[in-house]
Amino acid sequence: MSRIIKFRDIIGIIKDKASQSKAKAKSLSLHLALLRATTHDPFTPPNPKHISAFLSFGHSSRTVASAAIESLMDRLQMTRDASVAVKCLITVHHIIKHGSFILQDQLSVYPSTGGRNNLKFSDFRDNTTPVTWELSSWIRWYALYLENLLSTSRVLGFFLCSTSSTLEKDQDQEKVSTYTNLDLLGEFDSLITFLEVTCRRPDLNGNNIVEEIIGLVNEDYLSAINDVSTRVDEFNQRLSCLTFGDSVELACCLKRLKECKEKLLDLCNNNKKDVIETLWACVDQLKDKVEIQSPMPINGKFLLTMGGGGRSSESDRFGNRVFIRGNAINFSSARFGLDLNGICL
Repeated sequence: MSRIIKFRDIIGIIKDKASQSKAKAKSLSLHLALLRATTHDPFTPPNPKHISAFLSFGHSSRTVASAAIESLMDRLQMTRDASVAVKCLITVHHIIKHGSFILQDQLSVYPSTGGRNNLKFSDFRDNTTPVTWELSSWIRWYALYLENLLSTSRVLGFFLCSTSSTLEKDQDQEKVSTYTNLDLLGEFDSLITFLEVTCRRPDLNGNNIVEEIIGLVNEDYLSAINDVSTRVDEFNQRLSCLTFGDSVELACCLKRLKECKEKLLDLCNNNKKDVIETLWACVDQLKDKVEIQSPMPINGKFLLTMGGGGRSSESDRFGNRVFIRGNAINFSSARFGLDLNGICL
């Protein structure tokens, strides 16, 4: 996109210089780092050096980290400038991906402590110039995307795309085998909702800021695909343990996931095509297995029935459960090749 310096751009540069000079004079290092990362330039993404400077406040005390998040959210909520808003959202995304645990924790709890949804930007519009008008559509989608990224991370128990969640991701496959069917379906549903929002991104417009967003989102997408793949494999292991209601819910989730296929394939990098195609092959296989279980037409529609008994075992995440003698336990996962359905304590 060719850049033409307009009067509004000059005003934005002057505002940035004045704000940064004021912060320097008052020795407000946190505020200065934020101002440098969220300038009024509608063409240039935040400088990685300035993003890193802001993230460094997460390596201090919890009080400092809390002040950093509050400062960022206040700037995001108060501005009506598309350039500032989109760079604040990019900074939020970097906190999710690369921030310290304390900074991520403060971000995750801030909406509840603030008493409002700080990423609700469905009505954001900056019609000052054609560039800011185009950026506005990206801001509306990007805010919704980050909101879903945070909510999905809460469901999973770790930040979906964070470099600091490596240990949790490594243990994910082992952990999902201990989940109840209800928990597993809840995570699967949340991941699919996240992918559905990912598919709704606006059309590309050649802006470097938009290219920065796409790069960050593509990394998240690959991380989400890995988590979806883990849960698809687990469902394949426990088909016989699903109740009728579980099987219907799983079928609905798989249908929604399949509806995202073409759009998601367009989003992925060429060097990751094989990984993505492998996932879709597994999804097709699971979908076929679910649908082949005694379909019963009712009024032209099909209901699915599955074999197996009642609910699966309680998740070990809720340890210290008290079991009553005589209660039957149905083990969630069939990956261990054991037929222990109905064994009583």
